Amino acid sequence: MTDMQALTIRDFEMLKDTAFEVRSLDADLQLSLVEVKPLGSGERGGGAFSVLWLGPHEPQLEQSTYKLYQQDLGEQEIFLVPVAEKDAGIQYEAVFT
Repeated sequence: MTDMQALTIRDFEMLKDTAFEVRSLDADLQLSLVEVKPLGSGERGGGAFSVLWLGPHEPQLEQSTYKLYQQDLGEQEIFLVPVAEKDAGIQYEAVFT
């Protein structure tokens, strides 16, 4: 497992358009990483940033912490917030400061 505190915006930029598996649910659910953007300064090396995932319309995740698995990062607990409903599905954001 990768140390979440050590991850930077570049780590996530390299994973754009890859799938993350939500492992906190009974059913299989995958989210696709669609956007990574800088947010300015923060406690994290390289500054704060946000990550946006796209998931299916159902099931819709509530704002909460979920175990996400991605092959290069391993399993991580990430706080996700549903931020938009698009034709393609639901967008979820995580902010790293």
